[in-house]
Amino acid sequence: MEYTSGAASWKKALRRAAAALVQRPRRRRFGWPVGVPLIAAAAGLLFTTTATTAGGTTLREDRRPQLNQLIQDRRAEVVASEQQAAALRARVEAYTSALAGSDGTIQKQQARAAASREAAGFTELTGQAVTVELDDAPRRSDGSLPTGATNDDLVVHQGDVQAVVNALWAGGAEAMSIMDVRVLATSAVRCVGNTLLLHGRVYSPPFKIVAIGDPASLERALAESEGVRLFRDLANTYELGYNQTVSTVTVPAFDGSAALRAATVPE
Repeated sequence: MEYTSGAASWKKALRRAAAALVQRPRRRRFGWPVGVPLIAAAAGLLFTTTATTAGGTTLREDRRPQLNQLIQDRRAEVVASEQQAAALRARVEAYTSALAGSDGTIQKQQARAAASREAAGFTELTGQAVTVELDDAPRRSDGSLPTGATNDDLVVHQGDVQAVVNALWAGGAEAMSIMDVRVLATSAVRCVGNTLLLHGRVYSPPFKIVAIGDPASLERALAESEGVRLFRDLANTYELGYNQTVSTVTVPAFDGSAALRAATVPE
């Protein structure tokens, strides 16, 4: 009985407390919440930063002319650096030749290097060659794509160029050039978007690859290359450009850096 009476008294106390809360008037809050001034300050900072960045112009203003000028300036700097490097290499060779006149060891090693220049690609070479040209598919006037194709299917990729280059080396190419630039077996072929990056220079399609050697062996290697066959199939489907010819050509000498990466003392 005492437990029941205690429970009843607790219930009455809870009812009175609830009634007091319902009747208590709500206090009106004066002033803004703390977050409102912070949001206003952040908005003001954003507007100020946007105005400073725009510099009195619209942010959507076409700035391609400035970008094109920047690219041209950088290309001019690259050309100037290459010319300076070539002049320094010529001075080094001149000093070496002068020393060779009085030093038998230098003269011997110079003759040894001269005998290897052709095989190393430092002299131009003329002969029968296979030329392969790869090109992007032409754009349609209405901007539409062939059925089942994406934009990625309609451009030449690094793997396509590399497949042709590897096949020609495998076919016994004696000398090779890409875009009329002599390349060696160690030259890196890279694509940035649909442009080719070779020895620090950028080239746009069509990409021309020339290889001097036995035409029959070179063409057989191209026909047996899985990567080349895949590109030719896509060329037939999506109108990509693939052209293969045989003619007599002259491949220029390699004019890039010949800096040594490893060396040993001759006996």
